[in-house]
Amino acid sequence: MVASTSLSEQHAVVIGGSMAGLLAARVLLNHFGRVTVLERDRIPDQPRPRSGVPQSHHVHILLTQGQRILEQLFPGLEAELEAAGAPQVNWTYDLRWFSIWGWSYQTSSDLNTHPCSRILLEWLIHRRLEQYDHLKFLTSTQAIGLVMNAQNTIVTGVQIQTEQGLDTLKADLVVDASGRNSALPKWLTQLGYAAPTQTMINSFLGYSSRWYQIPEGWEAPWKVMLIHTKPPDHRRSAVLYPVEENRWVVTLAGVGHDYPPIDETDFLHFAQSLRSHEIYNAIQQAQPLSPIYSYRRTDNCWQHYEDLQRFPGHLVAIGDAVCAFNPVYAQGMTVAALGAQTLDQCLSLMVQKQKTSLQGFPSKFHKQLAKMLAVPWLLATSEDLRWCTTVGSTTNWQTRLMHQYLDLVVRASLSRSYVSQTFWEVMHMVKPPKVLFDPRIFLPALGLG
Repeated sequence: MVASTSLSEQHAVVIGGSMAGLLAARVLLNHFGRVTVLERDRIPDQPRPRSGVPQSHHVHILLTQGQRILEQLFPGLEAELEAAGAPQVNWTYDLRWFSIWGWSYQTSSDLNTHPCSRILLEWLIHRRLEQYDHLKFLTSTQAIGLVMNAQNTIVTGVQIQTEQGLDTLKADLVVDASGRNSALPKWLTQLGYAAPTQTMINSFLGYSSRWYQIPEGWEAPWKVMLIHTKPPDHRRSAVLYPVEENRWVVTLAGVGHDYPPIDETDFLHFAQSLRSHEIYNAIQQAQPLSPIYSYRRTDNCWQHYEDLQRFPGHLVAIGDAVCAFNPVYAQGMTVAALGAQTLDQCLSLMVQKQKTSLQGFPSKFHKQLAKMLAVPWLLATSEDLRWCTTVGSTTNWQTRLMHQYLDLVVRASLSRSYVSQTFWEVMHMVKPPKVLFDPRIFLPALGLG
C-alpha cells in the first residue's frame, strides 16, 4: 500500500470500540481523511449494557481531569449528561470519605463532575461520533490479524471476521484499543517480532456491585460515600455512587482473595462488616434494582511496547491494550482520555514538522504514552503493594517511605482545606504528585505548620 502524501488523505483503523477506542477515534478525526472503528458488539440505539463491556454493571468514576478532556473533545457533553439526569458532584464537598484516619474534610473546590453510568457515557459519545461523515463503525466485526507489506516492516491493514465471512481492511495507521485481551503480543510473535515484556502486579482484589433506587425524600450531607481499607488488617472497602435516574451504584471490594459475595444476605453482611456502617445503613433503606454482579480481574498489567527495539510501522496500541489498572482506583477512563490526548499531541507535532510519513511514529508515540502512564501506574501499584498478599513486586524502603508520607498527608487533609484540596487534585489527575511535597503540604503533614 503506497502512503498518501497527506494524513488528510489517509485511513486510520481502530480495533475496539472501548472507551479508549472511541476517544482515539475522536482525535484521529482531527488528522485522517477516514477513520474506521471495528467493534465486536452491535451498538445499541439506547444506553444498554454490551457483552464486550462486562464491567458496565459496576461503578465507573470519571475523574475531573477525564471529564475536562472529554468536554474539550465533545463540547457540550457535560450539559448532555446533566440533561440525562446525571447529578453534579463537587468532589471535595459532596464526597464523604472514611479514610484510614477518619472522615474527610469537606470544602468546596472546582473539582466538579457529572457522575453517570458507563453505558450512558459511552452511548452519548457514540452518538456524537456518528455525526462525523468520515467515521464509520463496523459492528459485529472482529480483527483476527494484521496485514503486512512485502518486507514485513509496515502494517498495511487488518484481517477481519464479519458476519459475511473473512475480509481485509486496508489502513495507513492501525490503533489497537482492544483492551486487556489484546491479541497484539501474539500477532507480533507470529510475524517474527518480539512480544513486549510485561509487568503485572496483582493484589487479588475482587468486587461486587448492585444498583439501587435512591429512597424518596432521601437527604444527606453527602452525595458520594467512600469507605476505605486500612492496612494491614481491614481489607474491605466500598463506594456508593449516584448516577442518572436517581439511582445509586454500590460496589463492595475486598483485597487478598477476600471477595465480596453475590448472595443478597451475604452482600448486606459484607457491607455491615466495613469500618463504617454508613453505606450499609443507606442501602438498607433503598430498593434494589438489579442482581449482584461480581468482577475479579483486577491485576495491574503493563505491556512495555515502549521498550521494543523492533516494531512494525504504522501500528500503535493504546488504553488497556497497553496498560490496565486495578479498576478500584477509578483511573481507567481518565487514563484513556489522557492516552487519546497523547495520540493527538504526537500526531499534531508530526504535522507541525511537515512530516507526512508515519515512519518511526509508533516508537515516538509509545515512549510518550509510557511517560504519561508512569504517574497513574505508580498511584495504583504503590497502593496495591501495601498488602502482603500482592504478587508481582515487593516493597522497598522507598515505597514504604512513600506510604508513610502519604498517610501523613491524608491525616493533615482531614483538618486543612488547602491540603485536602491539593490531595484530591492529585487523585483526580489535575495536578502531578510532586505538588504533595510543597512546603504548604509537607510542613502540616509532618506537624510542623
